[in-house]
Order: sequence, then C-alpha cells, then structure tokens
Amino acid sequence: MSKVGIFGGTFDPIHMGHLITAQSVREIRKLDKIIFIPAYISPHKTSAETSSTEHRSNMIKIAIEDVPFFECSDIEIKKGGISYTVDTLRELKKIYDEIEFIIGYDNIFSFNKWKDPDDILKLAKILVLKRKSSLPPPFEDKYYHQAVFVQTRGIELSATDIRERVNHNQPIHFLVPQKVKEYINEHNLYRN
Repeated sequence: MSKVGIFGGTFDPIHMGHLITAQSVREIRKLDKIIFIPAYISPHKTSAETSSTEHRSNMIKIAIEDVPFFECSDIEIKKGGISYTVDTLRELKKIYDEIEFIIGYDNIFSFNKWKDPDDILKLAKILVLKRKSSLPPPFEDKYYHQAVFVQTRGIELSATDIRERVNHNQPIHFLVPQKVKEYINEHNLYRN
C-alpha cells in the first residue's frame, strides 16, 4: 500500500520553497514519498517561456538526489504537449494506491476550470497549501469543500524572482540548493 504526494509545476528553477514545502507536506500527511513532476507545458502557462525540459528536470534531480523520500518523474515530459493533471493522475493511479495531489492556495479557486476536475477528485485527494499569509477565500465551491488544507512550513520564494536576480547578476545564495545554483551558472540559464 503506497501513499504518495504529487507535486507538479514548471520548476524553473526548483527552489528551497518547493523543497521545504514538500518535506513539510510529507511529514504532515504521512506520505511514503513526494514525486516532483515537471510539466512539459503547463496549461496555466502556455505562453510563458521556460527553460528546456532537460534543464528543469536536471535541476530537480540534483536538488533531491540525497533525499530518499523525494523522487522526480518525467511522465509529462515524455508525453509532450500540454500537461493536464487528470491525464497524469490516470497513469499514476495504475502504480500507486493512494495519491495526494499538491496545489497552491490560489489554484483551488480556479480548480473548477481545470480539465475534468471531478475526475481528478476521483483519482486523488487534493491537498491545498495554506500559509499564515493566505487571504480568506474569495468564494467556496464544491472543490474547495472537498480539498484538504495543509498549513505548511513554507517560505515565500518565487522562481520568477530567482530568474530576475540571476539575469541582473544578483546573488541567489540560500534561495536554491548550492548544486542548482552551480547548474544555473554552468549552463548560463536565465541570462538575456
């Protein structure tokens, strides 16, 4: 009987906020492991320019290589095209007994617009990351009421901010793991 957490996103780059949050969720929810899944193309960011799937995947792998309860899956990268959560969960359900799908607080309010949200709920429990700074809900619908809210030990970090800092030659110490910082420099990422 396996109980896993699925953490999807663009991870461009993966940062300490992602890692601290994932570890916290695993402990709170008593999960066997957390699987990071970089999106090939996020349906919510179809016009956004991202680093190559290879770079994003490599950064995740080096960030988690020493953590036995973290894993990286290239399921969405191998599939190609827009990465819909419901399709990924259908594939993962063939392998795992219990799946908990991790989303940010803001995502629960647009969840009704996701592809096949009712099917997602049949495949996985929805975990919503809530922070002390989270605003009261703008509205509550059936998805809000079916979700599990998890108050995590999180730090406010933004991949966008990290990319901007790199582009402006500002330090990113302590924002990403040291090996990820070295990878960004070695491959000259985020510099215009």
